[in-house]
Amino acid sequence: MALDRSAEDARPYFERAQPTHPSVVDTEHVVADLYGMINVPTVVWIDEAGRIVRPNAAEFGTDTFKQFSGKESGPFLAAVRAWVLEGRLPFGEGEARARVLRPTHDEQAARAEFAVAWWLHGRGATEAAERHFLRAGELSPHDWTIRRGSLPIRGLNPMGEPFFELYREWEAAGKPDYDSLPGRR
Repeated sequence: MALDRSAEDARPYFERAQPTHPSVVDTEHVVADLYGMINVPTVVWIDEAGRIVRPNAAEFGTDTFKQFSGKESGPFLAAVRAWVLEGRLPFGEGEARARVLRPTHDEQAARAEFAVAWWLHGRGATEAAERHFLRAGELSPHDWTIRRGSLPIRGLNPMGEPFFELYREWEAAGKPDYDSLPGRR
């Protein structure tokens, strides 16, 4: 699933990946909001009964972004194989449930600000939308789905200097992710 402004924005990535499964574009960031996603990429495992069996984690299927993220793909891929081939999960049901993140007050407020910004932007009120996009980023400064996700909507290059500015901020903060944000685990 891609969090993008439109299907056309995501199309080059889907075409390059050539997935054999359905691929969707969440232009409204509904899934990120429902699952409390803050990192990109995010992996959440949901079993056949609709239960979260492995909560949000920033993971990669290759080592392409190892230098950027500091994460190797091997342990994640081994865990996926153990689940698919052997039915072995990384957490018991109680532990998986306990590890599901609950949004902080500021994170909830940031998502509300993002929703208002997106709504205003869709109605052509880009100046008003910009104020809400910026406020969302202030409230949840390490939420990539909000901060980087707003860049293409705002007409900024999501792989250009605005992205690298966000990266430098994130790096200076110690590269916070699901496991390291204060009071989250």
